[in-house]
Amino acid sequence: MEEKVEQAYLYDFYGELLNEHQRRIYEDFIFHDLSLGEIASCEGISRQGVHDLIKRCNKLLAGYESKLHLVKKFLDAKRNVEKIHSLVKEFKKSQNEALIEEIEQISNQIIEEL
Repeated sequence: MEEKVEQAYLYDFYGELLNEHQRRIYEDFIFHDLSLGEIASCEGISRQGVHDLIKRCNKLLAGYESKLHLVKKFLDAKRNVEKIHSLVKEFKKSQNEALIEEIEQISNQIIEEL
């Protein structure tokens, strides 16, 4: 997964666990695409300070994911729902009853993982 996309997912799931200062700087870097220098200027801290804070935030967010696996579970569920969607389209064309069993298995797997 692309690094920026991964960081965005981690922030979406765990960003509220960062303090306000960390969130503001992380959002500026990840979502507003500001440079380290631009953020440093706005926040009144050094460019190195911004870099270190973003690195710490990345480490914190990755640590939460390694313990809770919420992003992984979300992405797995998303893939499974996409597969169900594809199987439904295929079933509409073919009326193959075996596809219904596959859809049921995938949906049961999603329920078990939640």
